[in-house]
Amino acid sequence: MKKIVRQIAFLAILLLLICFMYRWATGNRYTAFVPIPKEIPEAQAIRVIVDQADRMENGKPERFDGYARIQLKPMRNGESSMRIVSEAGTPIAQRSFQVGPLMTVYDPSTGGFTGDSVVLLAFTAFCFAVAFLMLRWFLNVKWTDFYGYGTIYAAGFSIFALLVGALMAYVSFRHIVNPLEYPMLSAYKEISRASWGFMMVTAPIMLAFAAAMAVSNIALLRHERVRVQNLLGILAGVFLVIGLGVGWLLYRQNTPTINRGFEVLRCVYTTVFAYFECMLIGAIICGLKAARHRPDYDRDYIIILGCRFRKDGTLTPLLKGRVDAAVAFWRAQLEKTGKAAMLVPSGGQGDDEVMAEAEAMRRYLIQQKIPEENICMEDRSRNTYQNMAFSREIIGNSAKVAYATTNYHVFRSGVWASLAGLSAEGIGSTTRWWYWPNAFMRECLGLLKNRWKQELLGLMVLIVFYFALSAILI
Repeated sequence: MKKIVRQIAFLAILLLLICFMYRWATGNRYTAFVPIPKEIPEAQAIRVIVDQADRMENGKPERFDGYARIQLKPMRNGESSMRIVSEAGTPIAQRSFQVGPLMTVYDPSTGGFTGDSVVLLAFTAFCFAVAFLMLRWFLNVKWTDFYGYGTIYAAGFSIFALLVGALMAYVSFRHIVNPLEYPMLSAYKEISRASWGFMMVTAPIMLAFAAAMAVSNIALLRHERVRVQNLLGILAGVFLVIGLGVGWLLYRQNTPTINRGFEVLRCVYTTVFAYFECMLIGAIICGLKAARHRPDYDRDYIIILGCRFRKDGTLTPLLKGRVDAAVAFWRAQLEKTGKAAMLVPSGGQGDDEVMAEAEAMRRYLIQQKIPEENICMEDRSRNTYQNMAFSREIIGNSAKVAYATTNYHVFRSGVWASLAGLSAEGIGSTTRWWYWPNAFMRECLGLLKNRWKQELLGLMVLIVFYFALSAILI
């Protein structure tokens, strides 16, 4: 992921250099578009008078259908004004301009500035390039590097960058084709609402996802008792629906009397919502891809992640599914390559358990005709991180490792393996359709909980940045 960050930084610097080179090649000239009243005949000549001529020079005005195009060249910084008069000296229009220290001409009436069209095109290219780089990295990342937060960011925010790029292409086209009817002020408003546009484009998908989560959660409650952990699907669906509804209500208030502060507030709100939406989309994509993955048949060790079992020592369907997935992979590898991997049932003894989870799994493995010499227990761990860390002490650093767990738990387990310094690939066992969506939401919350300080800091930086950007653009 660090390579992608460096590539994005290099791309941003390159595009900035292109913008500055364009300005240098054109002498920092700014093209002003001024509407001309219909009562002024097209054949009638017009003149441009620049006050404070030592600050800005003008070229000969070119008349088109209903407006004049005038080239302005900055000389030194400060404020200047331009008057357009008819050949007979009748005033037609007056505009004020500001010349910055870098010889940037800014037009307060339209929001235009020197090289604005090139900047729009550069930002459009930047968004598409970021989407391409992140998506390419996500599709080609090695599985040893797949289990990490960078993969979630790449999957979720590549979609955001792609949609923003499409919005920028639309904005750039409209401004370049007709800068008078679609000035930069209109472009700024569209850009500041990029997160709102992302919310609306993805709203049908999010609503369908919320409905599916609710349906699966209701089915879950028919089989399990009511508790907070079993309501996460419904709660996530309600959060999405309310979040989208609040965003829609905020942008429904679109009257001319809306003050600037309210506009900035709703832009920040949609940015925060879009951030969590991207994280959710990225986690879903990564979770599904991890659950479907099957490692190559060259493993030295297969860790089996434990969970609760029955009081009589037999395995629950959930734990049995994990062990069966490991056994199926072990047998397939033995048949295809002749290599017998070492099975590592991992899990300690809970306060209300009659034995260690590893021991319960070991007994089941022996029932499945797995030779005892191919079983090596890890019976100290109390959570997934310890599963990986304590198993690593047994395995070492040079072995090729797989781990077996339930499909919804594969990606997060891989993250824990990476944090424990263990390079491993997951094998997912299936579970009932009504169980895994709610369990997967629990995994998403667990991923967020693991890094809540970093995510909160990143979100605060994003809010401050977008607040300032919106305040400037709106």
